[in-house]
Parts: sequence; C-alpha cells; structure tokens
Amino acid sequence: MTGFPTSADIYLEMDGKKVAVVQSYTARATKSSQSVEAFGESEPVATIEGQKQYTLELTRLYATDSAVSDGINFHDLADFSLVICKPDRRVIYSGCQWSAVREEGQLNAMVAEKVTVVAAKRIETSA
Repeated sequence: MTGFPTSADIYLEMDGKKVAVVQSYTARATKSSQSVEAFGESEPVATIEGQKQYTLELTRLYATDSAVSDGINFHDLADFSLVICKPDRRVIYSGCQWSAVREEGQLNAMVAEKVTVVAAKRIETSA
C-alpha cells in the first residue's frame, strides 16, 4: 500500500501543466432528478436522472514556480482540471471554473486560502 494522498498528489493542471498544488479539498456532487407522474397513481412511476454538478472547495493552493514565472493568477484561471492521485486510482475533475476565491498573501508568495470550484466532468482512471 502506498498510503494516502499528499499535497503533491492533489494539484491544478492547465494545458497539461501543473500550475498549483493543493493542501486539501472537499468535493460535493449533486444531481437534479425529476419524478414522472401518471394519471391516477398516488406515487411517481419513475424517476428521471438529471444533470450532475461537482463543487469543490480547495484549501491552501500554492502556485508552482513555473506558474509564478509565467504570471499565472488564480483569478484568471479558467477551464482547468483538479487532479487527485489516490493509491489505487486518479480522480480528475475537468472543465473547472472558480466561483469564489478568498486570499491571504505574503510578499513573494502567491497563496490562496480557499477557492471554490465548479467542475463540468469527473472521471476516474486506474493508477
């Protein structure tokens, strides 16, 4: 067993390049569903699956040195991926857009304390 993910195993990727490492995350998946009702029935006869939405809260993001030298700014990020490497698989949230950023910074360090992200897709691949 290789252990649990570390911050090196949770990162943001854009155009195939790692742009930030993430200390921790919380993921929430929601799905809208709709009941199908039939005349004369007291209960729904079926349920139709709706769209899925993935909301992630990322804590303590650190831009990589190459991202800082490229001038990457968390407020400018769009269409990026969150990659989470687990011992037996990788989870990738793609088509990400941030919806909220709360920052704290220090001189010469680009640190975002909390970033809320909405992802278009979630896929799992074997490690």
